[in-house]
Amino acid sequence: MNQESLTTNHICHLGDSRNMLELSSDSVDLIVTSPPYPMIAMWDDTFATLAPQSAAALAAERGPAAFEAMHAALDTVWAECARVLCPGGIACINIGDAVRTLGGLFQLYSNHARIIRAFVDLGLHALPAVIWRKQTNAPNKFMGSGMLPPGAYVTLEHEFVLVFRKGNKREFKGEDLARRRASAFFWEERNAWFSDVWFDIKGASQQLADKAARTRSGAFPFELAWRLIHMFSIQGDTVLDPFLGTGTTLAAAAAAGRNSAGYEVDPSLATAVQASALSVMRIGNETIRARVQAHAAFAEQRTAQGKEMKHVVAAYGLPCVSRQESGIALHLVESITCTGPCAYTVEYNPDPAQALQIPQSQIELF
Repeated sequence: MNQESLTTNHICHLGDSRNMLELSSDSVDLIVTSPPYPMIAMWDDTFATLAPQSAAALAAERGPAAFEAMHAALDTVWAECARVLCPGGIACINIGDAVRTLGGLFQLYSNHARIIRAFVDLGLHALPAVIWRKQTNAPNKFMGSGMLPPGAYVTLEHEFVLVFRKGNKREFKGEDLARRRASAFFWEERNAWFSDVWFDIKGASQQLADKAARTRSGAFPFELAWRLIHMFSIQGDTVLDPFLGTGTTLAAAAAAGRNSAGYEVDPSLATAVQASALSVMRIGNETIRARVQAHAAFAEQRTAQGKEMKHVVAAYGLPCVSRQESGIALHLVESITCTGPCAYTVEYNPDPAQALQIPQSQIELF
């Protein structure tokens, strides 16, 4: 975010992310994405286009060969990600493993392990990952022969958020130090966000009117992108999603005061990206207000328990546990303007204290 004008810019490039020609090397601070999942049937047609050999391998029921062909297509995207990521920049890849029966053989295809290998081969360093627990309520969710050992199989109810860094820790100097202080997270958020297992984020429902488009979109929830953006970037940074889909990462970045760029090969999803962008003011501002109000409730409860809070978040006059929280300043979205095909500029309220105000529309609900 430009601290003088309090604006950010967001653009979706309708094209193939295997060649991100519009982005300069070392120009992106954070990558948050969820690619098509190899060996998940809904993505077979996508990979057939990206890697025709994968379709031939599936037709011949050669699972491992299809798996490798699909990942080889993703490898070219990961190479571009490594190029555009700045020194010290972070890449977060949301991916699930797959199970499939081919040639009469049921087995696991470990997508997360294969992607770790790809990033390490590119010279990035793997950091501790998150297991995102996605429970299912299906009564027949168990796979295999029911109660008869050893033919029943463990059900996959989790995905991974893999985390990689390019080089050593990022360095902050000059004006970046102020942006970093304003981007701090609350003490209680740190304790929840930096756990290695997340139970509190549910999967995203598909809101696309076009049923065919729904089969081409693997949207993850806004909360997932929002959390990762706050964990691994600062206000004014540039966030990239090379598999933008319905635009969730763009929306979360805009709400969080970051710039963003995205690539989407399917032009039919442009309308969904626009809808995501236009939802930023409502969803983003509600999320920011909820975040500040949650901290106010935490501070009140902690104080009532007799636990001392020695510091104050200056922008909100709220007590906090650590000095590092005192500079937190979250800016509400004031406007979003379409500046071109799938391009947007977002302007923010310069007074972070506005996040403490409850809008009239919410007051009327009580």
